[in-house]
This record gives sequence, structure tokens and C-alpha cells, in this order.
Amino acid sequence: MGTIDWLKEVNQRKEEFIADLKGLLQIKSVLDEENATKDAPLGKGVKEALMYMLDLGEKDGFEAKNIENIAGHLQFGTGAECVGILCHVDVVPEGDGWTSDPYSAEIRDGKIYARGALDDKGPTMAAYYAMKIVKELRLPLSKEIRMIIGTDEESQWRCVDTYFKNESMPTMGFAPDADFPIIYAEKGIADFDIVQIRDKLKPENEAMLSVISFSSGRRYNMVPDFATARLYAQNEQEVMQRFNEYLNKGSLTGRYIMDKGELILELDGVSAHGLEPDNGVNAGLKLAAFLAELKLDEKAAPFFTLLSDYFTEESRGGKLGVAYQDEITGDLTINVGKLHYTKDDGGRLGLTMRHPVTTDMEKTKSKLDELLESFGFSMENFSNSKPHYVEKDSELIQTLRKVYEEQTGEKAELISIGGGTYARSLEKGVAFGPLFPGREDIAHQKDEYMIIDDLVKATAIYAQAIYELAK
Repeated sequence: MGTIDWLKEVNQRKEEFIADLKGLLQIKSVLDEENATKDAPLGKGVKEALMYMLDLGEKDGFEAKNIENIAGHLQFGTGAECVGILCHVDVVPEGDGWTSDPYSAEIRDGKIYARGALDDKGPTMAAYYAMKIVKELRLPLSKEIRMIIGTDEESQWRCVDTYFKNESMPTMGFAPDADFPIIYAEKGIADFDIVQIRDKLKPENEAMLSVISFSSGRRYNMVPDFATARLYAQNEQEVMQRFNEYLNKGSLTGRYIMDKGELILELDGVSAHGLEPDNGVNAGLKLAAFLAELKLDEKAAPFFTLLSDYFTEESRGGKLGVAYQDEITGDLTINVGKLHYTKDDGGRLGLTMRHPVTTDMEKTKSKLDELLESFGFSMENFSNSKPHYVEKDSELIQTLRKVYEEQTGEKAELISIGGGTYARSLEKGVAFGPLFPGREDIAHQKDEYMIIDDLVKATAIYAQAIYELAK
């Protein structure tokens, strides 16, 4: 058999590809549990997008299967092993400020604009056409090829949970839901709360300052960009002056307000994803560090001292005694994403810890438990998504590297990340595209788009990859 020009094969189907993609993008497949039914457990739009792909596949001769209207698959070929392609057709809400209707799939300047164009409907259709090309060319295969279609990736991943309760795990595979070249390693993600133990709370004492309430941040995985504290101060003028000095010294922005005898302090930070806290400025930790410098009431003092001594300017867990790194995924990181205190209930923190592939989490958690208990705090709501890693010399990695380099002429660097991709749902899977190096990542933003030429190029890469893995 001669050499296959994969890019030529895609371009021969380009008009049909764009038409099918437009049809998928025009479905508003946002999670809608308020109007969910037994027939559409995640909402009508989500089910419509799933059925669109299953019906399309059936029309093109694939074996289609619907799993409880929450996931499905399209497959062809036979063999003891299976190559899986994991995609999703749900999208985040569109938000405001779009130049064109977010569900019109308008094409301007070689880009297709729509919610889901990049995440993940564009790549889903690219992977579908890649499968279709391999099928239509009647190439000799030794493995089954299966596209798994999820509908809850943007929320709780109930789609993959349900799917793998009913269906077998592919031998190997990829998720076209991140970046090229290849994301082969992902840190573990542990989320948990740190709570002040109520029976160890001390009664309020005569202090320079009593903290009525303190609040910053709403999500574990975001660096808070705003913090506010409501205080009762015996000498509010002195507190205001010291706050101004603190802001000036740290080049920070903030303000104070007097309201019905209470002093309100506000401080602005810089938001960032919690996988790398040092990319932002944590407003909650900055304001907590200021409060810890003052003579606080005995109920509030331990909470703000803990924050100041163990978390301020410390994102690697060094002061907590849990710092760790490995060559695969780098440093352990800790983001304090939620910080709340009231004089009645005490303090509560919400943290995300991104831990390297080789971390001993049992040992790490034990160290934290011991330290927190000594300060009158406990850990609650602990959850841990284990690290995900595929060996560099595996058949999957080596094949995808070869294909990427042949198709692009560029070196296929292996990427490790602190976030989590859909690929971690596969036992032996990696994230593979669709975003090429240097391209703007506008997933979840207004005017989300995908460059059509990039989609065509990605489809050619996926087609060759599927064939090379399954031949």
C-alpha cells in the first residue's frame, strides 16, 4: 500500500466536515439539571448533542451505542485490543459579550466562532472525521477503534463514571481536549477543607481588634482576587493607618470603610488558576497576613496566625513540612482558594493540592493532620484524584510522537501539567491536541473560536494516529 496523504483526505471532505461541525455547534448543550428528565438526565440540549453524534455515526456505518442518555460510543473494527478516543459534547454556559450569536457557528477570517468550537465540539468532530477516513479507506486493522462521547466533562464527569460501569476500558487511547504535542503526565488533585475545631475556640477577650467576619474566594482551584474583613476596633484610626502602610509597602490595592461602628477592610488581588498559585496574588492571604500582625481576640488569633505562618508567600508546602517534587511533574503546590471566618463559627479554609506523580499521599496527609491538630484545626471533605501518567517509552507515546512529528515537522515535546484533563479517565491515555503551540487558549471565554486550518490539520494528525495505533 502506498503512502497516504492524510491532509489531502481531510481536505477532500472539508465542506462536509464544516457542515457537520456547524450542526453540532448550533446545539446549546449546557448542563440543565433543573429541567432534567429520566430520558434526558442532564438536560434536553446535552442529550440532543449526544444523539447528534450517535445518529451521524450510525448514518456513516459505525456501530452506535447509547449508555443511559449520558454517554455513548461509535466503533468499528475488531480485535482483542481497543484504541479509544475520548471526547465530550457538553459545553459551559456562553456568558455575555459575544460579537456573534454563540450558537450560530459563524465563520469569520478563517475561524469558526461558537461555544464549544475549541472545547470540545470542534476536536470531537475532527476525531470523528479522522475515524471516518480510516474506515472509508478500508485500511487493514488489528484493533477495535472506539470513540467514547461524554456529556458531563464540564461538571462532575458522571458520563465517564456511568460509561465505564457498563463498558470495557480501551487498551490505550487519547483525548483531543487540551494541547499538542502530548500531555503525558498530570499531577494528582487533592481538595480538602481545614476547619477550626469548635470546642477549642477560646472566648473573645479584650483585644485591640475583634474580627466579626472575614471572607475571600469561592473555588478551591482559583486564587482569590478579593478579600474583605469586618472588624470591631478600639482604635480604628490606628488600624486604618497601619493598613495604609501595609498596602503601600506591598504595592497592594485596598480600602477601608466605617459602617455603623464597624471597620471594613478590603483588599484586591490577582486571580489565577490554582494549579500554579504563584501566577496570582492571593487577596485572602494578603489580608490575613495584615490581620495577624495586630492584637486579635483569642478566638480569631489562631486562625490568622495559621494562615500567616504556614501559607502566606508559601505555595509549595515547605512550612507545612510536605514539600515534594519529582522529575516527572515538578513541585507539589498548594492553593488556598476559600478563606472564611465568623466570630460564631470560627475559621474554615478550602485548599487544592496538586501533587507530583510519585507523592506518598498517605504520608503527606498524615503530616498535615498532625500539624493541624496541634493548632486546634482538623481536615474535612478530603478528596483525591490520583496522578495520571503514561510511560514515555510506551507504544502509545512513541506512536503519537512519530505521527505528530511527521505531520508538523516539529519536535513532539512531552508535557506534564498540574491540572487534570479528560484523558485521566482512561487507564492508559494522554491528552493530544487540539491546540497547537503558540495558539490562543480561549476555551470558556466569549468569542471562543477554532482556526479552521488548525482543525483540518488536527484531523489529519488524528487519522494517522488512529491508523498507526490500530493497524
